[in-house]
Amino acid sequence: MTKLLDLIDAEVLITKFMTFLPDLLAAVTILIAFWVFSRISQKPLRLILQKAGIHENLIRLLVNNVYKYVLMFLSVVMAGGQIGFNISAMLAGFGVAGIAIGFAAQDSLANTISGFLIFWDKPFEVGDWVIVAELYGQVSGITLRSTRIRTVNNTYVVIPNRRVIENELVNHSKHGHTRVEIPVGIAYKENIAEARRVILAKLANIKRVLEDPAPDVVVTQLGPSSVDMLVRVWIEDAKNEKPIYYKVMEESKLALDEAGIQIPYHHLQLFIDNVEDRVWEEAKKLQSATVDI
Repeated sequence: MTKLLDLIDAEVLITKFMTFLPDLLAAVTILIAFWVFSRISQKPLRLILQKAGIHENLIRLLVNNVYKYVLMFLSVVMAGGQIGFNISAMLAGFGVAGIAIGFAAQDSLANTISGFLIFWDKPFEVGDWVIVAELYGQVSGITLRSTRIRTVNNTYVVIPNRRVIENELVNHSKHGHTRVEIPVGIAYKENIAEARRVILAKLANIKRVLEDPAPDVVVTQLGPSSVDMLVRVWIEDAKNEKPIYYKVMEESKLALDEAGIQIPYHHLQLFIDNVEDRVWEEAKKLQSATVDI
């Protein structure tokens, strides 16, 4: 122990420490300065982002995470440079590590970037009724990685944000009132105006169907077996879309039945014309030959 103490030159240690002390103080000062700046700048940054109309979840992510950790990284790099670390080597190391992580997590990064776009563009909000990736339901949650949908069957579906961005999206709640369209067909011999009248009379008794805009019934096409019509009603809340669709279809059927208006089956009608006598003669011979056998 005595030999070890003899090897230690206290004067040299003090000299080196005094030489190193200004750099250490500078590094600590940088860390404190960045910490203070981070604390006092978060609120103004949050206000700026709110005025820009950015989604609150994205603001929280940018300010509380991205902004905070970027400043922390910069402060550590600058402080490390003050006490003698090779900043270029550190940055190169972080760059290589970032590239490796990027290749290893391509799908996760794609979903995260898509999550940023969803928060930025705001095509839907939590609570909206949407069709996305061929699924219809209510948005129950949005994260950076995925969008959560609660379907009409009360199932919970997690959709990666990349699929949300890449697929066509229909928002039924974006503009308030929603129109529901129900197809109905009547026979060609029936009166269109009478069919329209009895259906509209029946719709007046259905709750949650708005009077303004008023329901209407229009002819969409002359089909192979029927005159195809569309019953169009407006509702206030998109959550009632499916129940109203089924209810209007049922009531339309009852209204047409009560009025004696036929809803035809799909059928195919064949017309045989100008059949020569020799065809019938050959058919009779074929029938006779079958009986003899």
